[in-house]
Amino acid sequence: MHPLKKHRRIALAGAATVSGMVLLLSLKPHTTSDLAVPTPSTGASAPAGSVSGTRTVTGESAQTRYGPVQVRITLKDGKLTDVTAIAHPQQNPRDQQINGYALPRLRSEALTAQSADIDTVSGATYTSEGYRQSLQSALDAASG
Repeated sequence: MHPLKKHRRIALAGAATVSGMVLLLSLKPHTTSDLAVPTPSTGASAPAGSVSGTRTVTGESAQTRYGPVQVRITLKDGKLTDVTAIAHPQQNPRDQQINGYALPRLRSEALTAQSADIDTVSGATYTSEGYRQSLQSALDAASG
């Protein structure tokens, strides 16, 4: 092989590598929204049959690939008024990032739908599935 062709290949390979790195570095990860992640409430729920008709029920823990997901719901006069994730994967920064944007969206969808019939959050499939399962078990327990 001619020495000039060898140098040309090296230059092309270097340019391709640099171009690829620039493209990779220009990709932006999911950004966290301005929504706050709900924190678990420590207060006790109102007793059944209270005047306000407020009831708090904790759903079963749903085991996902990355850890358990569990929610607690609050119902007032039969209407879903709050959903709090009391357990979710948070062992590493990626889990925290995913749940930072997924949990507020899941909560909002559940409150809007008034059921566990909610969409999966893109990038948080396992958390979404666990959230739905725990939410459904809490709704079932509240109605029965």
